[in-house]
Amino acid sequence: MLNWIKKTLAKKRLPAKQPVGKKTSRRSSGQAAGKATGKGSRRRSKKSSRSASTAASTVAGNKDVIVLSRSQHGISRNNIDDHALKVLYRLHKAGYHACLVGGAVRDLLLGHKPKDFDVATDATPEQVSKLFRNCRLIGRRFRLAHIHFGRTIIEVATFRADHDMSQLGIQDDSGRIVRDNVFGELADDVWRRDFTANALYYDIADFSVIDFVGGFEDIQKKRLHLIGDVETRYREDPVRMLRAIRFSAKLGFEIDEKSRTPIYSLGHLLQDIPPARLYEEILKLFHSGHAVRSFELLLEFDLLQYLFPEAAISIKDDEQVKKMLLIAMNNTDDRILNDMRVTPAFLFAALLWQPVNSRVKEFTDKGMPYSVAIQKSATRILSQQSKSASIPKRFTSTMRDIWSLQTRFHYRAGKRAQAVLEHEKFRAGYDFLCIRAQAGEAGTVNELSQDCEWWTDIQKLSPEKQRNMLFETKKSGKPKRRRRSKKPKASHPDHSTDSVDGSKAENKPEGQTDKDLTDKDQADK
Repeated sequence: MLNWIKKTLAKKRLPAKQPVGKKTSRRSSGQAAGKATGKGSRRRSKKSSRSASTAASTVAGNKDVIVLSRSQHGISRNNIDDHALKVLYRLHKAGYHACLVGGAVRDLLLGHKPKDFDVATDATPEQVSKLFRNCRLIGRRFRLAHIHFGRTIIEVATFRADHDMSQLGIQDDSGRIVRDNVFGELADDVWRRDFTANALYYDIADFSVIDFVGGFEDIQKKRLHLIGDVETRYREDPVRMLRAIRFSAKLGFEIDEKSRTPIYSLGHLLQDIPPARLYEEILKLFHSGHAVRSFELLLEFDLLQYLFPEAAISIKDDEQVKKMLLIAMNNTDDRILNDMRVTPAFLFAALLWQPVNSRVKEFTDKGMPYSVAIQKSATRILSQQSKSASIPKRFTSTMRDIWSLQTRFHYRAGKRAQAVLEHEKFRAGYDFLCIRAQAGEAGTVNELSQDCEWWTDIQKLSPEKQRNMLFETKKSGKPKRRRRSKKPKASHPDHSTDSVDGSKAENKPEGQTDKDLTDKDQADK
């Protein structure tokens, strides 16, 4: 890498770029009229030389930069996604400086399989879009290029520079960056990264790793350190506090003292983050296979109150709630470890169960059935939760099903029990029931344990034996007597009175004459 830098710097400096609209010289125009292939190759070579020269001068100009050659690190292209390599090579051949960056480089150095592959380049999003037909430009806060290969997406970002108060870089009153479309060079981009472990660049040009901030040493020491002034960086993007917790839980890194201390006093800044973005960060925290450790760190730094306010209050009021949540988190981690299907609705249902269940009594005291009261309580809690971290409706409906099933597991015979067993969300509801029993939920320990044991046993039976068990009739005792419906009384002959001439007399109200009846009939007509 260093030899390449020296050679590049020794090359003759390229002529200044012609301003738009200015005519070229006769010599240059004559060369342009030459071979078509020569024109394209010269243009690419000039662009490539200019990009390489810029990168070389950037690295050489920084005395603290460390360049690890291919023999000094363990990153192999065999471990890099083919689609990511295709993007890197195409950008490089087009004359742009392209690097693999972020968590992918960190995970490859640790020997882990990266989940995502991100690319950083000096090409603008519009230039990237011209190179790839399958490119989509996204983002308003910072413009990004997403290159689609079926379900795989390679994210390409342009090198960023220090933001200012211009139209391209804007901060709000709290210091949070709300717009950040300021492009720069590689040496500028590194200072816009969050942690040193994520600020390593794998250069596709010579397969080296470029380190400006000592990230390689921090990875070896399993240390998490925030780049720049810690408080300023947290104010720029408060989500970095959640990212610190996630990386610490996932990688087993220790957050250094300078990076951890401000979290205790700046946690309130998370209230300014859109609920939809917090929801995405919560998924990363709890569905990375390290939910238990992430949950413990959220409690340690007192950040749970800004994600799930009602759950944080319940944990302080009742220690059993924390025990149940840890069991639920551990259950989720085990399923992810065994490549089993998980749904966010399960953990969300566990986090909000105590707030929902504690408010049911308020409705049942008014005479409302328990099954209806729990839905009323769920509506109120979910409405409050949406102000902090919004949960999509496809998951809130599953949460409601899980909570509703808790009121029906006491059925053990007949069609009601069969309906529970055949319910679409039975398995999630059953797991939730057993977690409540295992945690020893106050007031219903024995009942929950018995219900969990009974529903566990019936699942082991064949469908035919399940039906026999649910619909077997009790032979002991007298059979219930069928109740007959009342029949209308028939008119008896003795009730009618005969007149003197043998005809039946009409039943007339007492004190009413024939004349009165005749007048009434005429009036009716």
